[in-house]
Amino acid sequence: MLLAYPVQVRSYSIKTAAPEDLDDARAVMLDTVYRDFGSGYVPRWHGDIIDPAAAYLAPPRHTLLVAVDERDGSVVGTGALDARGPAHPPNPRGVAERFPSGETAQLRRIYVRPEHRRHGIARRLVDALLDFAAADGGYRSVYLHTDPTVPGAEAFWRSVGKVVHDEREDPGGGQGIVHFEVPLGWTREPVGEAARGRGDRL
Repeated sequence: MLLAYPVQVRSYSIKTAAPEDLDDARAVMLDTVYRDFGSGYVPRWHGDIIDPAAAYLAPPRHTLLVAVDERDGSVVGTGALDARGPAHPPNPRGVAERFPSGETAQLRRIYVRPEHRRHGIARRLVDALLDFAAADGGYRSVYLHTDPTVPGAEAFWRSVGKVVHDEREDPGGGQGIVHFEVPLGWTREPVGEAARGRGDRL
């Protein structure tokens, strides 16, 4: 005889961040740069984290999304997009020339709290950001870069986009960063449990 046990299924929603969500979104981002990246807050890299309203809510072509745990309304993930291409320096000249500001949608801050990973949240955030970029009408490409030392990050982005420059192959290893392009017409496919786990480690 099989016994029936209650199964708890978590439900998450993805929405555009409102002003009242910013403190919780900032906390997710800061926790990630301290815990996963080990760099902590660096002003020249993370100014958008401190003032996400100016970085993402005010400019009409930018956006900040949050993933919300519907059980308690808490913000458990973030994803952002802006119209700034990668600058040279510190990024390679060829990458900066390929992805100019104004024509490039750059994906940023795709972060999910560890206890909420393996639920497909990162991929849903990326889907929604790509929809935003396509609806804008002015973006010709979608760009991002990732630190391959963060567990799961490189594998996830390889499942979504294509590598356009791997700095580990440069003389001296560059910054060790991997640069990606994601097609605006990226086709969404069902994601297996393993892929969900990889993506949600971002």
